[in-house]
Amino acid sequence: MGEQNQEMGQDPLDFLSPLTLLGVKAKDAKGLLPLMMLMVIIFLLLMFWENELNEDVVSSTVEQLHVDYPQSDVPMRYCNYMILQRVIREPDNTCKKEHVFIHERARNINRICTSPNRSACQNQSSTLCFRSETKFKMTVCQLIEGTRYPACRYYNFHTKGFVLVTCDDIGPVNIQRYVE
Repeated sequence: MGEQNQEMGQDPLDFLSPLTLLGVKAKDAKGLLPLMMLMVIIFLLLMFWENELNEDVVSSTVEQLHVDYPQSDVPMRYCNYMILQRVIREPDNTCKKEHVFIHERARNINRICTSPNRSACQNQSSTLCFRSETKFKMTVCQLIEGTRYPACRYYNFHTKGFVLVTCDDIGPVNIQRYVE
């Protein structure tokens, strides 16, 4: 039977090949290998590029940078741990002088943008700042040592205060400052 298939120009093992089912001969499939490799490389590049873009977007949200609710159970050196965990630093990789973590639900922080308490921001006269109507629990991290991230050391203290934010159509964009 094998001789009959060979006489007819067929390999007896062709029925095992998925390419045979597609009507592609073995010599044609070898020519597809470089194209398939190129497609895989392009797919991987797009996947990594998309992840990098998403990381930038995620790390710049108010919720990711400033909201810690419920408050993380870090027994010692809360600020040092949280700032490293969330990769909080200035754009030029220097240590932030001060950073605030708010221990309140994100939806309550989002409500600040509908607050009637609004005024021109301190350093940006054309931008409106919205102030929370209630005081929030927060941890303030103040830089005590280091200049280059990640070699930053912080002193933390817990307080309650009003939060001033800038907003867009979606919600808070940036926390400007807090007022005790």
